[in-house]
Amino acid sequence: MTACIVGWAHSKFGKLDGRDIESLIVEVATGAIADAGLAPKDIDRIFIGTFNAGMERQEFVSSLVLQAAPELRFTPATRVENACATGSAAIHQGIAALAAKQARFVLAIGVEKMTTLSSKDVGDCLIKASYLKEDGDEPAGFAGVFGRIAQMYFQRYGDQSDALARIAAKNHKNGVANPLAHMQKDFGYEFCRQVSDKNPLVAGPLKRTDCSLVSDGAAAVVLTDVSNALGMQKAIAFRATQQVNDYLPMSKRDIVDFDGPAEAWRRAFAQSGVRLDDLGLVETHDCFTMAELIEYEAMGLTPKGQGARAILEGWTEKDGRLPVNPSGGLKSKGHPIGATGVSMHVMASMQLSGTAGGMQVKAPKLAGVFNMGGAAVANYVSILEPLR
Repeated sequence: MTACIVGWAHSKFGKLDGRDIESLIVEVATGAIADAGLAPKDIDRIFIGTFNAGMERQEFVSSLVLQAAPELRFTPATRVENACATGSAAIHQGIAALAAKQARFVLAIGVEKMTTLSSKDVGDCLIKASYLKEDGDEPAGFAGVFGRIAQMYFQRYGDQSDALARIAAKNHKNGVANPLAHMQKDFGYEFCRQVSDKNPLVAGPLKRTDCSLVSDGAAAVVLTDVSNALGMQKAIAFRATQQVNDYLPMSKRDIVDFDGPAEAWRRAFAQSGVRLDDLGLVETHDCFTMAELIEYEAMGLTPKGQGARAILEGWTEKDGRLPVNPSGGLKSKGHPIGATGVSMHVMASMQLSGTAGGMQVKAPKLAGVFNMGGAAVANYVSILEPLR
């Protein structure tokens, strides 16, 4: 791969009262350009990812990036959307522009403003990322979709409630060290395991602690090719990037297998020439704890049906064999839909550059990122490494 991340910025995630989508875009655009040591006039292309789906009245956002600096006026800017993988889609468009020699420096942004609506109204927007002919009347929204996946998995492989609670507890514990996270609180395993007034059942076997947070936030990266990156202060190279899309209707797939994510990982390993054991960490898409559990199997950490081993035996803890979501993941960091994929790449880049602070794992040389749109429908894998 010839693309590198040479600068980044990341807003706080959370319920950001008083912040609109424009201010979030401007914050991270300005920050990422400065972090790369560039001026706004150096940016040749802009790709901005936002899902929206009715969560914000301001649907047309591409030119809001130009508000960051007068020098950005007339820069081509395009909105990108691919459900919960929207952020990674924006990055992929930037990489494609570099490969086509259409740009020297690309700014890729992910953003979402979700908290202005009620929880019910947000759920009505998010269910649009599923196949409405089958799932449109799901009373619990997208949580109901993953609740059904969890029920099917439990029926096939046994009750995995212990493993799901361990995943939730791990990610909340990791999130305590992430100053950008929406929720920086260590709930502990017992709280995550038990149904209570503060941790009620949401859908099927999934409790509140099994579900990611409705959040506002934004993240941005500056991309360039290796020849430019070699002369810059920092550079994180893409060893591999892969996108695999699967059928939208779950009825056309064995949804418990996550075939699309597994294929994306297989292709990324083949492209990069590395194995899972070579990775120092993975940032994966834990929109629900059930998703992270099945993703252990999709990335090849365990055989099918045995994902629980990875968490119950401590493999995916921050000091384990393969730290997964040392940032706290979507579960603790938050899940502003369009921002998530870019955020994951920023978090992995911080780890590889040794600038992750309290989140830092021990001397990673390679990092994996898995960002998923819908229920294993739009699947993006990146393998990252320091350029030098």
